[in-house]
Amino acid sequence: MLRIGCVKYLNALPLIRGWPGPVAFDHPSALCKRLANGERDVALVSSFEFLRNPIYRVVDGISIASDGPVYSVIVAHRGEVSDVDEIELDPAAETSGNLLHCLLAQLGLGARLISKKESEKQARREARGKANARLLIGDQAIRSRLEHASEFHFWDLGEQWKRIVDFPFVYALWLVRPEVADPKPIANRLRTLCDENLAHLDELIADAVAGVADPVLREKLDREFFLRYYRKHLRFNFGDKEKEGLQTFANLCAKHGLLPKRDFALDLV
Repeated sequence: MLRIGCVKYLNALPLIRGWPGPVAFDHPSALCKRLANGERDVALVSSFEFLRNPIYRVVDGISIASDGPVYSVIVAHRGEVSDVDEIELDPAAETSGNLLHCLLAQLGLGARLISKKESEKQARREARGKANARLLIGDQAIRSRLEHASEFHFWDLGEQWKRIVDFPFVYALWLVRPEVADPKPIANRLRTLCDENLAHLDELIADAVAGVADPVLREKLDREFFLRYYRKHLRFNFGDKEKEGLQTFANLCAKHGLLPKRDFALDLV
């Protein structure tokens, strides 16, 4: 049986809802490890996993991307972002942490990226007057924006990418391990599934709303929210512009020492 994995966020729902078999859901960093170790055959996973380990075939035509504000990949901060000294990284993040590194470097911002362990000294930093911030992704970012809008500013990484690069940003791709003998039928099923979900968006949104367990959040994560999220903030295609965006990201990662410099090639199915 095909071992398939998927990131466990609302942004992935249009790409996985209705898959006729078991799916292992996990956070991006954990899922990247499981795919790289051969524990999954196919996974909707961070695009950075492909860039650092380009052994995979890529399902053409579908991705999780944005062409402007993405809403659910943010730095939550107080004060001016230019005054932020340190940003705590989300341990689940892969693509977003490297995107943040590139954006800070390109925009000339000097914030240091730190792990959650390092941020345990947050109280002492605040006592010294240093500004601090956190990178939040996926459903945690959505929750923070809805519950803490009066406490924080939110620096949207999709919006900042659009400021400096005139192409969409690709956060996640369907990747297929090289051992999978015949990936084309799998890729076709995934493309068909995405098309069907986007063609029946009201049904998908009804499932999304019903799946929100927190009664407080359920009042805010209503149909209108999901219509904005899926139609305005997210893109689910992987065409020429998205590929150019991914190429640009690879180039910037190499420029800033996050990846080795090498030729960029997509093995599409």
